[in-house]
Amino acid sequence: MIKERLTKRLALFTALTLTGAMLAGCGNTDAAESSSDAQTGVTADTQASAGDASADVVYRTLDEIKESGTINIGVFSDKNPFGYVDENGEYQGYDVYFANRLAEDLGVDVNFVSTEAASRIEYLQTGKVDIILANFTVTPERAEEVDFALPYMNVSLGVISPDSAVVESLEDLTADDPVIVISGTTAETYLTENYPDLTLQKYDSYAAAKTALENGSGVAWANDNTEVIAFSLQNKGYTVGIPSIGSNDSIAPAVTKGNDTLLDWINEEIKTLGEEQFFHADYEETLKDTYGSEYEDSLVVEGGETK
Repeated sequence: MIKERLTKRLALFTALTLTGAMLAGCGNTDAAESSSDAQTGVTADTQASAGDASADVVYRTLDEIKESGTINIGVFSDKNPFGYVDENGEYQGYDVYFANRLAEDLGVDVNFVSTEAASRIEYLQTGKVDIILANFTVTPERAEEVDFALPYMNVSLGVISPDSAVVESLEDLTADDPVIVISGTTAETYLTENYPDLTLQKYDSYAAAKTALENGSGVAWANDNTEVIAFSLQNKGYTVGIPSIGSNDSIAPAVTKGNDTLLDWINEEIKTLGEEQFFHADYEETLKDTYGSEYEDSLVVEGGETK
């Protein structure tokens, strides 16, 4: 009987000892994890804060740009005659002419950053550029993500197609008639919202869209009317069958949302430039060879005042 009681007590003692050891082990594991987190600075609160920080937009104020001595401006490199790289590797075009004047009057050098249409907002929000001057059409949706300055050009949408099969109405097209658009442009947005049954063939760059049109990959190309008119004048065999569709819009510089010092300076600069008819001079220098004098007054905006 005594032996039996001793056996039971021994078993109970062993069980309690093992349970205590397991609990201690769990406590040590938690402590080790806490210690590791403390050393690396990674806690739930820190991770949340890091996530919030990564979502913050980044920009340089006017004074910071001046202090650095360089302004980064996003432009197109393949959209002749608005923003392109010439045979000597130099940026040229209507937007580039304006960008150079901004840098000159700010007293800094300009660093051109090549951008695609779909990257314009991203480049501002990530601080890759200070200003976008890449034929950026002002829309309510875009104005929620960036701040637009005063406009410097008028624009609407147009549609170009081969002379052999000119498209004069989008209503005549079927799902078997793909229309070429560039991702991130107002043409893509407008056609998606207003012609949902159309088949859109999307490309990332202007060069790719032009090549697709030349190769017959689509029955037509929808884009800014300034662009399709320029293409028809520079390339035989194409007609702008729809010179204007949708609303009349404007082109304006854009800065990162909340960068008020830079935005205010650009607005004042545009007003000042209007006094000397700067954008007419810009047109004469960069666009007249393409469009002639016919389109000058309808495209150019002086002093930020649209007609």
